[in-house]
Amino acid sequence: GIGKCVAMDLARRNARTILACRSRARGQAAVEEIRAATGNPAVVLRLLDTSSLASVRAFASAVLREERRLDVLVNNAGVTGLPFTITSEGLEKTFTTNYLGPFLLTNLLLG
Repeated sequence: GIGKCVAMDLARRNARTILACRSRARGQAAVEEIRAATGNPAVVLRLLDTSSLASVRAFASAVLREERRLDVLVNNAGVTGLPFTITSEGLEKTFTTNYLGPFLLTNLLLG
């Protein structure tokens, strides 16, 4: 999808590229594909589920702790057509995944 294409382009430009994915298996497959296509070993996987604000907070905390700098953030997570579901945090899942999670992530990483 669009996120993988953006990550591929950033990796081609020799950027350290963090793929933030819900699925470890699919994310790792994307990391390996991007590394092979670009020759850039600095493509890494971090787990993130934007439907969970706890996951967003943990991801942002790890990035701020582990990375020297962050130059570009591409918020690309999104879902559509899900049945109405309330998350464990009491929020509607589609709205949280598409809006609240990315908004919180961006604000936590601004500091």
